[in-house]
Amino acid sequence: MKLAILSRSPKCYSTRRLLEAAESRGHHVRILDTLKFSIDLEAGTPDLYYRGKVISAYDAILPRIGASITYFGTAVVRQFEQMDVFTANSSTGIGNSRDKLRCMQILSRHQIGMPQTTFARNRSDVLPAIRRVGGAPVIIKLLEGTQGVGVILADSVKIAEAIIETLHSTKQNVLVQKFVSESRGRDVRAFVIGDRVVAAMRRTAQGQEFRSNVHRGGTAEAIELDESYQDAAVKSAQIMGLRVAGVDLLEADDGPQVMEVNSSPGLEGIEAVTRLDIAGAIIDYLAAQVDFPEIDIRQRLTVSRGYGVTEISIPAGSEFVGKSIDDSGLSEQDINVLTLYRGSTVIPNPRLKRTLEPGDRLLCFGKLESMRSMIPEKTRKKRRPRLKTLPVPAPPG
Repeated sequence: MKLAILSRSPKCYSTRRLLEAAESRGHHVRILDTLKFSIDLEAGTPDLYYRGKVISAYDAILPRIGASITYFGTAVVRQFEQMDVFTANSSTGIGNSRDKLRCMQILSRHQIGMPQTTFARNRSDVLPAIRRVGGAPVIIKLLEGTQGVGVILADSVKIAEAIIETLHSTKQNVLVQKFVSESRGRDVRAFVIGDRVVAAMRRTAQGQEFRSNVHRGGTAEAIELDESYQDAAVKSAQIMGLRVAGVDLLEADDGPQVMEVNSSPGLEGIEAVTRLDIAGAIIDYLAAQVDFPEIDIRQRLTVSRGYGVTEISIPAGSEFVGKSIDDSGLSEQDINVLTLYRGSTVIPNPRLKRTLEPGDRLLCFGKLESMRSMIPEKTRKKRRPRLKTLPVPAPPG
């Protein structure tokens, strides 16, 4: 595998470990400074230059995009995507996870535990927002803070109002989050690669500090996560579009609560605590994806006009609940089920005898008109169905 690690810090622990792990496995790898790229756009031929020269072909890239260069960094990753180079984390996933508000907005559409969070910009809306999350104490977060910077615990409503007003005066956007008292000074970092948690640690703050980040003097210990925490971590990473992620969770009385999803998680702390070769696991995962890439049905299927791909949800009360795919009547409508999504589980090419359950999502290929008719009337009135027509090949000659 020919791999490029996009990093501005070749000497930092995480980048060095990834380089060592790739080289020890016989892969050809280079560390490329993300800001040394130039992006060329031309009809049909997206291209990239590095230090003024056309970049050579790579099988995969591993982005390590810092918060200060998110915009340009995601543009570079997006250009690699346009050139059909496999990327460990998508440009969209990096951008979504970097913005705390956007991350929480996306996760809130799914059944994933999270601390109650609010976002208000108008001064008159701040006090009601604090009340809605349960009142003081509250956590105040800058939208793009990292390593605990820009995270403040306000013990009273007056202090919270003063902090928010000060931050707003400096053009800073902030989130107000419920303080989960049972997790004070403690959180969990789950390291996700692909569809599993490969390592986890619990971080504990020291003294009066409530932020548990190791960079702020917190201590860490290796832990085994139960299934509910693993499911929450993997599902959060997948929803964000990240194959490699560090998911931070609180241990609340009512189960795991996701705080953040990190697209460039550090390796030093978690490798030291768990004594696991996490860098090697990342490289092995990338190599496996390059050897056996996911099939892009938009490129591999030859279709006729009027056919396309869409996702169909099976809500509670649907006529399909309790029926097998074979008995659902989909095939009679010229609709084929390509993939079944059930919670955080992905089932490609599901068996026809598999019974459908409430909450299932089906990625289907078939007649667009048939699939449109399956969308409930109320939903169709609210928004247009997300149906994507596949390109129709030109006739021969």
